[in-house]
Amino acid sequence: MADNLKETRISASESSDSGNEEEPWIFYRDRPDWADIKPLELNEGPYPVVAIAYSERFKETFDYFRAVTQKNEISARAFQLTSDALNLNPANYTVWQYRRILLKELKKDLNKELLFVRRIIEDNPKNYQVWHHRRILVEWLGDASKDLRLTEIMLSSDAKNYHAWQHRQWILDTFNLFENELEYVERLLEEDVRNNSAWNQRYFVITKTTGFNEEVITKELNFTVASLKLLCRNESAWNYLRGVLKHHSTGLNGHTVVEEFCRFLEGEDCRVPFFHAFLVDRMEELMLREKSKCQELLPKADGFLQLLATETDPIRREYWLFTSRYLHSQFTV
Repeated sequence: MADNLKETRISASESSDSGNEEEPWIFYRDRPDWADIKPLELNEGPYPVVAIAYSERFKETFDYFRAVTQKNEISARAFQLTSDALNLNPANYTVWQYRRILLKELKKDLNKELLFVRRIIEDNPKNYQVWHHRRILVEWLGDASKDLRLTEIMLSSDAKNYHAWQHRQWILDTFNLFENELEYVERLLEEDVRNNSAWNQRYFVITKTTGFNEEVITKELNFTVASLKLLCRNESAWNYLRGVLKHHSTGLNGHTVVEEFCRFLEGEDCRVPFFHAFLVDRMEELMLREKSKCQELLPKADGFLQLLATETDPIRREYWLFTSRYLHSQFTV
């Protein structure tokens, strides 16, 4: 699937007023059309604490950018200057904000701007500013037709890219594009069942669409149990199971699918820490609900906690021993 998502990278010449990066760089001071601008140097005081060794190109570009913004110049050359500045530092919020002013004032083609920002996203996939700019462009256009595909491509390279997921969720929710999202999530889980972002996306989609009614709860529990039977040592799936059961009327206990699954794992002598922790939480829930069960369930819960502390999850030994002391303080008769 990932191979099918790979597309040709957008070159600088295809993007909005970005210039041709293959051409030799001409400093602004040597450009006749910039002769009227006096660059404004960054003033860090006489004794800068940590002076950054900027390249000459970087320093000059931002000196001219400061001069242009001080004049509040609205021009094609100022727009091109923002392209140069963003190619040097795409994380600079001030440059993006000024560029947005120029986009509106100069009535630039926003579809070309989508190409420009996509190129920068491809090179800087975890840069908040580029995704923010993309969102504003989509809002202005009122068209998200290109963005589900874009996020899918970016997630094929890094399936846990928080910024891509955040943008995708915004697109889905704002433009109501949920129709095929569960199928997409299932493809991701087929590729990597431990992909916590995909499990989170599944929960997001259901919350925003059908909600967790009884029919959906049963369907999701069956889906999760089937996944855990293939790979029980998957914390993401166990977390999802808990999330679904939050919406069930009897909590962690009582649902037929879960009861049968727990009996199955106990019969298999499952030694997975996530299962043992789940059993402890189920017992605590029952003890909170019915005090008469404390005498029977507290020793069982404590047995699993000791097993977690010494065998199945010793790296968190102190936490499990603390939990044991806590349960005793709450439920000892």
